[in-house]
Amino acid sequence: MADRDTFLREFRGETLGTVSAQSSADELFQNQTIRPILKLQNDLFIAVFINYVNKNKADFYSYTVEKKLQVIENSIQKDIKFRNSLKGIVMALFTIEEYETYIQNSSSLNKRMMNLLIDRLKSQVQLFELESNSN
Repeated sequence: MADRDTFLREFRGETLGTVSAQSSADELFQNQTIRPILKLQNDLFIAVFINYVNKNKADFYSYTVEKKLQVIENSIQKDIKFRNSLKGIVMALFTIEEYETYIQNSSSLNKRMMNLLIDRLKSQVQLFELESNSN
């Protein structure tokens, strides 16, 4: 297990965001674990979301940018199966220690995780417009 944990920490890279003595436990977990995983998995999240809209929102590419942003948010917040698959993509890169921390406060950490992912996808909405041009 230690080899896996060491590999994961090195593979994911450094802490992202600010960590200070005043940081809450959730904020530490977010910046030391969740943010590096989201950054590492970014291309996969883009591909997963493109697959999701191709299967579930056929007219997505004709939407305005504002409507696309709304669909990104609603898809992750309201489609429980989709949300759970996204959580699995993140959790697969937790160390055992991080998983043990996560299960202590999973509700709050899930909210942080999904909000960060929504923000990440929204900030890259232009990629979903490029996708429509290649269809």
